[in-house]
Amino acid sequence: MEKLIEEFSFGLFFWQLIIFILLIVLLKKFAWKPILNAVNEREEGIKNALKSAEDARKEMQNLQADNERILKEARAQRETILKEAREMKNNIVAEAKEEAKSQADKLMLQAQQAIEAEKQAALSEIKNQVSSLSLEIAQKVVTADLAKDKNQEKLIESLLKESQIN
Repeated sequence: MEKLIEEFSFGLFFWQLIIFILLIVLLKKFAWKPILNAVNEREEGIKNALKSAEDARKEMQNLQADNERILKEARAQRETILKEAREMKNNIVAEAKEEAKSQADKLMLQAQQAIEAEKQAALSEIKNQVSSLSLEIAQKVVTADLAKDKNQEKLIESLLKESQIN
C-alpha cells in the first residue's frame, strides 16, 4: 500500500506539475501580455498625470511670480504717478502764488504811481493857487503902497539896487 500511495502521489505530483506548466504557458501567452500592458499603461498614465501635476504646479508658481512682479510694477507706477501729481500740484500752487504776488506788486506800483501823480497834481494846484494869491496880495500891497509918491521912489530905488547886485 505504501508503494501504491507513493506511486499515486508521484503520479499526482507529475500531473499537477504538467498542469501547472501548461497553465503558466497559457497564462503567459494569453493573459500576462494584456495584464502587463494594462499595468504598463496604468503606470504611464500615472506618470503622465504626475508630470502634468508637476507642470501645473510649476506654471502656478510662474503665474504667482508674474503676479507679484506685476503688482510690484503697478505699485511703483502708482507711486510715480502720485509723486508726479504732488510735484505738479506744488508747481501749480507755487506758480499761482508767484502770479498773485506779481499781480499784487503790479497793483501796488500802479497805486503808488497814481498816488504820486495825484500828489504832484495837488502840489501843482496848490502852487498855482499860492502864486495867484501871492500875486493878488502883492498887487493889493503894491497898489496901496504906491499910492503914495514917496513909497514909489523907495520901491524903484530898491529894485535898481537888486538888479545891479545880481
